[in-house]
Amino acid sequence: MVLHGYSMSSASYRVRIALALKRIDVTTVTKQLRRGEHRLKDFLELNPQGFVPVLELDDGRTIAQSLAIIEYLDELHPQPALLPSSPFERARVRGMALLIACDIHPLNNLRVLQYLETALGQAASVRDTWYRHWIEEGFKALEDMLGRDASRGRYCHGESPSLADVCLVPQVFNARRFSVDLSPFPRIVAIDAACRELAAFSGAAPEKQA
Repeated sequence: MVLHGYSMSSASYRVRIALALKRIDVTTVTKQLRRGEHRLKDFLELNPQGFVPVLELDDGRTIAQSLAIIEYLDELHPQPALLPSSPFERARVRGMALLIACDIHPLNNLRVLQYLETALGQAASVRDTWYRHWIEEGFKALEDMLGRDASRGRYCHGESPSLADVCLVPQVFNARRFSVDLSPFPRIVAIDAACRELAAFSGAAPEKQA
């Protein structure tokens, strides 16, 4: 399999974590987003959206969207499981993952930030304020969810990493990049620290990519 991604892409970061947790080896192809390589014809043939990551299977078929890729890998290699066994618990973990992947991240991805600056003429300081605002709004809700549910353990759900943790760590990385004050979110900070003690998470970090 071939993973088309980018070191600083949160969505690519999620897939790298999942691959490492499951000890799946893939060939990695880097698309330099700031050079527009994701908009070139050859990549658009893999993913018409022009988004990374894309997982290219051995038979040439492709899967786009990080959560779809991760759930495919989880079904293909069930252990260690990234989703709990019971329907309710699976829904809970998916809910936390989607809060991050669908409600926080899309408002802060590269194309949105570039649109704010270029099309709308906003200063970098305004762009950064926008970025921090949407992370803080999402983290407030997630921190509350984590505090209400006895299913939280060392990780977002219990004592082993799940899909929710795979999404959380890249988002915390981005929060730190943009100097978000994380002191109001002690549960999130603690879970992030626990995850980053694992080689699968630390080795997938952007600074560890070639």
